[in-house]
Amino acid sequence: MNEGDVVLTPLLQADGRVKNRPTIALRHMPSFRDWLVCGVSTQLHQEIAGFDDPILADHADFALSGPKSPSLIRLGFFGSAARESPAWRHR
Repeated sequence: MNEGDVVLTPLLQADGRVKNRPTIALRHMPSFRDWLVCGVSTQLHQEIAGFDDPILADHADFALSGPKSPSLIRLGFFGSAARESPAWRHR
């Protein structure tokens, strides 16, 4: 696992449910062996302009970044993920 990897991991949703979500691994937290992660969404209508980072098909790095469809890096959707979680897997 490296910073910047896109992984599926359980994240707490706004409605209180936990759901497997695509996330970007931001930083390993060594004392806890967890990762700080940022959620990724295909719900482009939820973009907070000037804050979220869209990954659109016409961007030069779209193919390299790996999304299946245009997406948003939701900079306000952070969480921590235990590396040992059985749901954690590379996308």
